[in-house]
Amino acid sequence: MDADVPNNNDISIVLCGEAGQGIQTIEQIFTKLLKASGYNVFATKEYMSRIRGGSNSTSIRVSSRRVASYVQRVDILIPLDKDAIPHMKTRISQDTVIIGEKEKVVTSYNILDIPFSQMATEVGGPIFSNTVAAGTLSGLLSVNLDKAIEQIKQHFKTKSEDIINKNIEALKKGYEIGSQLLESGKVKIPKLDRVENSEDIVIEGATAVALGAIAGGCNFMSAYPMTPGTSVLTLLAGYADKFNIIVEQAEDEIAAINMAIAAWYAGARGMVTTAGGGFALMVEGLSLAGMIEMPVVLHVGQRPAPATGLPTRTEQGDLKFIINAGHGEFPKIVFAPGTLEDGFYLAQKAFNLADKYQIPVFILTDQYYVDSYYTIPTINALSVNNENFVVKTSENYKRYTFTATGISPRGIPGYGNGLVDVDSDEHDEEGHITEDLDLRIRMVDKRLKKIELIKEDIIPPELIGNEDYQVLVIGWGSTCNVIKESLERLGRPDISFLYFKQVFPLYPDLHKFLEKAKKTVIIENNATSQFGQLVREITGIEIQHKILKYNGLPFSVEEVIENLQGI
Repeated sequence: MDADVPNNNDISIVLCGEAGQGIQTIEQIFTKLLKASGYNVFATKEYMSRIRGGSNSTSIRVSSRRVASYVQRVDILIPLDKDAIPHMKTRISQDTVIIGEKEKVVTSYNILDIPFSQMATEVGGPIFSNTVAAGTLSGLLSVNLDKAIEQIKQHFKTKSEDIINKNIEALKKGYEIGSQLLESGKVKIPKLDRVENSEDIVIEGATAVALGAIAGGCNFMSAYPMTPGTSVLTLLAGYADKFNIIVEQAEDEIAAINMAIAAWYAGARGMVTTAGGGFALMVEGLSLAGMIEMPVVLHVGQRPAPATGLPTRTEQGDLKFIINAGHGEFPKIVFAPGTLEDGFYLAQKAFNLADKYQIPVFILTDQYYVDSYYTIPTINALSVNNENFVVKTSENYKRYTFTATGISPRGIPGYGNGLVDVDSDEHDEEGHITEDLDLRIRMVDKRLKKIELIKEDIIPPELIGNEDYQVLVIGWGSTCNVIKESLERLGRPDISFLYFKQVFPLYPDLHKFLEKAKKTVIIENNATSQFGQLVREITGIEIQHKILKYNGLPFSVEEVIENLQGI
């Protein structure tokens, strides 16, 4: 059987198999290899909450132009077990080229029969099937074999020489098969342009946030592991020695946030990372930070809830929870990066603003964002500046002295001659407990006065498209790239996109964007349009059309286009 891959300026490849078959290993190797070969690449994964079994897939787009969003289309599918094709059935079309083992895949679809398991067994065992598959794809895309081998060596550098050599042998076997399929014309791949010696990098959302935290001066991280926030924890742990970061896996989330608050009190720059369920346990600590006016940075990776929900899937369902979290009234800032670049720069900015205003600052992401890779220009870490707002204390220092701005000079123990006294009860200027009700009013007003100052640092939404729009599409966080590509494909000059990377406090003049549009549309990965509710609360304007998705998967470009055309 001959098979043509449609020429869509990019090729969409999906590998699907059960947990434990090394699907993520292929993704990590193959994306770096494609980048090294001069291609632009995007990759994301969906996986079940289990260590073995189930059906997991990774989607990889290979392109001659920049791509940064998920598509439903599958040009090449490599099923690695019998459940792969049933799992992928809604994405398979008559144009999908399926390359696999007929004896392992019971299906009515036509399959190019390649004995991955047999070749892997010849190398050393079925465990090498994933590397054979990576080699096959490398051969189909005519990547440089020497670069492919180098990537294998780099990826398995901590393994034994025997393991490295067997993986190289498996790669070569697969590469030969892929080259034969291409040269014989059995699979026809559209020719994609390459950019050799590109200085671009391939990273995922978790790395963008972790590197941004380092750039922001983060030197303390505490967390209790919880998907999808754990990836930021493990990345910072990996960088700990190089950047002098203390990383603590706490016994629970309550301990984690209290450790981070204590770190700021002692003069460090602390951060916690978690998911919505873990943050639920941190809320009392969040209010502690609000009362004692202590900076803290929190990364919350959203996943479907309530309770355990779908622990390895994606959703934007925690926005209202984050904004309204904490008993009592105190200011906070919430960022929601939608691009990898924003993940870096907003994480860095979070530390400065937490320090400046002595408040909690959130970086709100989701599973889709933290687990997606794509090609971006090299981030300029030298372009960011950190500000230090700690003061040297005098003998008559008062931690909560009243000021015109509401921001008291923040000292730390041992830096100067003053006593830095903090207390979770209401307190006077020196930090001593008080039940003076008039003083209580003054202290609440002092803390809330910061809200007016924070407005000076609000990041306005980014208008993408024509300023003379008739239809305005609104999105926040991880929906950014898929909405951008969808509108590019639609090619309608009367439709523009308003992208929010700061979701609280909201831009004061937001209503001007909305009032200008004849039709407004909001796209969110939740069931109740939480951001739409927030917009209505602040502006009094109801967004007319809502495109919502909450099955645990991200939006694809195709379904955004279809929904917009329907509207």
